[in-house]
Amino acid sequence: MMDRPEDLEEFTPYLMNRIMARYNKGVEATLKEVGVSVAQMRALVVLFDGGPCTIGELSVLTVIKQSTLSRTLDTMEKAGLIRREGQDGDSRVRKISLTDAGRTAYETAWPAMLGMRDTMLAALTQDERAQLNKMLLRVFYDIRHHDF
Repeated sequence: MMDRPEDLEEFTPYLMNRIMARYNKGVEATLKEVGVSVAQMRALVVLFDGGPCTIGELSVLTVIKQSTLSRTLDTMEKAGLIRREGQDGDSRVRKISLTDAGRTAYETAWPAMLGMRDTMLAALTQDERAQLNKMLLRVFYDIRHHDF
């Protein structure tokens, strides 16, 4: 017999998925006003925070499959939000970076992301928020397969 929680809400991965689905739904409308999707915003955030990177690195950091991310980046490039440039004369390895329009889109949409985070964590004190982040980072560092 399979061991399972009596209530799905006791199954942490299920609960984390539901929380993130609600978070994404909560920011969707604001992002749409800016003209970006949730996936595009993930890419904007990573590129703003960490600078140019390859599609492989971006795929890991945005948690988006490389094939899906490639289509997302095509749309972003057409919209002028990013640029892809060959690295060291090798056109197979291209770095993806933000354009000024991408930076502006990020800066316009980021307050909505922070607002939804605050809504999501409203029931927690500042200390509890810090503790939750600390625990999630421990889980993340233990389970990850990449150095970033």
